[in-house]
Amino acid sequence: QVRLVESGGGLVQPGGSLRLSCATSGFTFSDYYMSWVRQAPGKGPEWLSFINPSGDTTMYADSVKGRFTVSRDKAKKTVYLEMNRLRPEDTALYWCARSSRGTGPRGQGTRVTVSS
Repeated sequence: QVRLVESGGGLVQPGGSLRLSCATSGFTFSDYYMSWVRQAPGKGPEWLSFINPSGDTTMYADSVKGRFTVSRDKAKKTVYLEMNRLRPEDTALYWCARSSRGTGPRGQGTRVTVSS
């Protein structure tokens, strides 16, 4: 069955970096757009980014543009989110989804906390 498993979250100081991973199985990874979404405490989900099936087109929300980078590894069937210059407002549960808009099958998420 379709499975997406995120990892890489944790506690990081403001200005720090983290790389999230989303390992997938159960579908043909190279056929699908993949996206990242987050949900901060007390707020609704926020779409962050997508990457196209071939990995040569990406798009970002204004809130993370220039700080976050999405990428994918076809051989590992994994999508990544490199997060730099993290801010306290980046604190959230992050998950990946099998679509460009953050809908569709998704993982359970990995929690990121940005705090000193």
